[in-house]
Amino acid sequence: MTTDNDKARDAQPDEPEYNQESGSSSLLSGLIDKATKVSKERLVRKKFDPSSVEQDVAKSMDKPAVSAPSKLRLVFLGGGSFGTAMANLAAKNGCDSTLWVRNRRTVKSLNKYRINKKYLPNYALDERLKFSFDLKEAVSDKDIIFVAVPSSAFRETLEAIRPFITGQSVVSLTKGMEKDTFAMMSDIIKDELPEVNFGVMSGPNLAVEIMDNMPSATVIASESEPLRHAVQAALHSAFFRVFASDDVRGVELGGALKNIYAIAMGMAAAYDVGENTKAMLLTRALAEMSRFGAAEGANPLTFLGLSGVGDLYATCSSELSRNYRVGNMLGRGMSIEAAVKKLGQTAEGVNTIEQVHEKATSAGIYMPITHALYAVIYEDKAALGVALNLMEAGFRSDVEFVMPHERSNESLNAEIQAAGSDSKGHDK
Repeated sequence: MTTDNDKARDAQPDEPEYNQESGSSSLLSGLIDKATKVSKERLVRKKFDPSSVEQDVAKSMDKPAVSAPSKLRLVFLGGGSFGTAMANLAAKNGCDSTLWVRNRRTVKSLNKYRINKKYLPNYALDERLKFSFDLKEAVSDKDIIFVAVPSSAFRETLEAIRPFITGQSVVSLTKGMEKDTFAMMSDIIKDELPEVNFGVMSGPNLAVEIMDNMPSATVIASESEPLRHAVQAALHSAFFRVFASDDVRGVELGGALKNIYAIAMGMAAAYDVGENTKAMLLTRALAEMSRFGAAEGANPLTFLGLSGVGDLYATCSSELSRNYRVGNMLGRGMSIEAAVKKLGQTAEGVNTIEQVHEKATSAGIYMPITHALYAVIYEDKAALGVALNLMEAGFRSDVEFVMPHERSNESLNAEIQAAGSDSKGHDK
């Protein structure tokens, strides 16, 4: 009698059998037959068409189930590369998106040519994106104000918009720290606009790649769930994913601290170091970031995400990174002043090195790479001597928060000073 199970078994394709007498010969021959068929299929497969990728991704990638982005009214303050890229992305998503820049002539050029000639000269901006130099008009009656100005102008910008705040939320797109105060951008928002709902955004977000529709992702961190959802609705697209976090401090510190190590990596590249060296620098940088973050009240696990290791990797491995380029120029013998001038844009890491060095020293947070960079840039120590000293400086646990370690800033700084004096001129 034939059962349903027998019929189902008979309907299945034959599988190679395995028995102890023949060993794996029948199984192996079956696998070889399958591999041969696959190889033949690949030979006759049609040539891959890259132009189809954008359509396929757009169809298959879901957007968050949030309110329609067309209902959101957004303004982006700051016409740099990232602010422009985000404003353009929001406009493409159907939001009422305005890019504010302080210069009337620049706005006139943007309206006429729809190109940001200084920061993104090779990209036409979406026809729906608006431009304004009138700050009151730009921020009034908006749902979210995205602030994308350099850290040095962040407080001044918030002071300027304070009279026009009537319930808007504020999201910082700025990665850095305020000079001389160690204030993060969220600290400045709380100082200047204590009543507003706020968040910070950070991640591996090189503006040119976003404009090129290369798949990218970011993190919006806020204690407000509605604000997180609103930012996701505004910016999430087929090529730009927006993840959420409630660890504002950790996400913000990741975006600021990684600039330090991008400068270090740029300097290392100038010395033509190998992949082993780059990997060592990257992982020890991550250890420093998480150690500093934990001391500042952040969740160390945040540094394993996009705003930590993700942003660190992107910034440390791309010549598109402004901080990497500054570091590379420093490694080739240029002064910090000359490097910044040649860059022509803000490299937040230059200020961050000084801020974090002072903070870590006073708080007793062990950050050897940061202290070494400070010695090279601000104390004119020989880079080679300082680097060799770092290699010789004791044994430590590999992964922070897993094994205890003992090492003090005092002993490290003493060794850096000695190394810098002994080897001065070796790499000049």
